[in-house]
Amino acid sequence: MNKIIVYEQEDFSGLKKEFTSDVPDLRSVDFGDCISSLKVIGQPWIAFPDPDYKGVPAAYEEGEHKSLSLNNQISSLRLVTEDLENPQITLYEHPNYEGVSKVITEETDLTYGYFNDRASSHVVQKGAWLLYEHSRRKGWFCVAREGTKNPNYGPLFNFHDKCSYVYPLKGGRASVAAKILWDLKKIESEREVVLDEIIGINNTDYEQTFTSINSRVYEVATKHSFKFMAPTLQIDEKFSLNIDPSTTLTVEKEKPDSMVTSDKIEVTVSVKIPPHSELIVQVIKKVVTASVPVEMSIIRNRKTKTEIGEYRSMSGRQVSTKYTMKPIVVKKKT
Repeated sequence: MNKIIVYEQEDFSGLKKEFTSDVPDLRSVDFGDCISSLKVIGQPWIAFPDPDYKGVPAAYEEGEHKSLSLNNQISSLRLVTEDLENPQITLYEHPNYEGVSKVITEETDLTYGYFNDRASSHVVQKGAWLLYEHSRRKGWFCVAREGTKNPNYGPLFNFHDKCSYVYPLKGGRASVAAKILWDLKKIESEREVVLDEIIGINNTDYEQTFTSINSRVYEVATKHSFKFMAPTLQIDEKFSLNIDPSTTLTVEKEKPDSMVTSDKIEVTVSVKIPPHSELIVQVIKKVVTASVPVEMSIIRNRKTKTEIGEYRSMSGRQVSTKYTMKPIVVKKKT
């Protein structure tokens, strides 16, 4: 849920209130001009020094803000409801969207290029933007939201040829629910690996019980990995893949998307060897490589987007025994 928690004093102390929607006049809820710190959960909020969203604003993204530039001055609050993914704004050199234009899709310091102090109008195609007077998000700024146009920076803002920094507001953390679609599991390869070989020889005229290897314990490993099917897809939030009741793979940005688990498997061998026979017991591990689609539901700002990933495993947990009996030829005495 998107919400803002506002506090009477700095460092989140004193009286507090929570809001989940726009507040045009904080005095109507007995909290005007008294906010000194705040916490934002989800989408950003815009704070204004005057009622009805007027005055020079301040923007607050998700996180804890223990002190404020508008200390004891906030009179109205507005929630940013736009989809903030893939933002885009077009700046124009002259009023009425004329002259040279520049399309911007990310945070940009215009002082490093050829469009510094040149913009006089804009159109926002996607997201919500802050346009600053100086580099490094300094000085006066205005808020530009999706679907809005400003044909002339002069009459209202006196902002002609003054824009030096452009910043897209960031959305709150998304929640990610991942579901492994086991019904669509695909076996890619299978191979057998001999873990152990035990040979028993009975040269007597009587049946013998092979008792020296009643059981043995073997350690086998399974490699788990995950990848996004769209190479350019990035999810900042970590999420978990529940592979089985005891195995969970955590997927987190800039960390390995793989892990290895191990199991101990006990193999019991209890056989009898006929007279004049050789018994070969092979302990065999079947290594199975499989892939399974993963459906990811990404929820941000009450909107759900579905993406597909892939879980892969290379497992050697299937262990079996193979018995081969050979007769021993007894040479007759001459």
